Amino acid sequence: MKKILVVDDAAFMRLNLKNIIEDMGFKIVAEAENGKEGVEKYKEHQPDLVTMDITMPEMDGISATKEIKNFDDNAKVLVCSAMGQQSLVIEAIEAGAKDFIVKPFERTRIREAMDKILN
Repeated sequence: MKKILVVDDAAFMRLNLKNIIEDMGFKIVAEAENGKEGVEKYKEHQPDLVTMDITMPEMDGISATKEIKNFDDNAKVLVCSAMGQQSLVIEAIEAGAKDFIVKPFERTRIREAMDKILN
C-alpha cells in the first residue's frame, strides 16, 4: 500500500485531502502543518508521495520541496495551490514537484495526478 504524507497549514484541508486519499486506498502515514515539519516527517516516514501546500508559515512548500529533493532525489511531490498562484506552481515544479492540484480539490483530478506520479 502506498504511503502518503499530507503537508498543509490548514487542518480542514489536511482532513479533506486525507479523506479523499484514504478513500482511494492509500495510507496517510503522517501530516504536517508547515514545510519545516513536512521535511522532518518526510525523513522519518519516507512516504511514496507528498501532497505539499505552497503557502505556509515557517517554511513554504517550495523551500520544503527543495529540501526533500536534496534529501531524496526520487521524492514524489504533488503541489497543492490556490487559484491564481500560477507563478508559484511553476517555481514548485522547477524545485522538483511532479504535478500540481488546485484548491478546492476535485477528487478525479487528485486521482489522476497521483496515478500519474506513482505509476
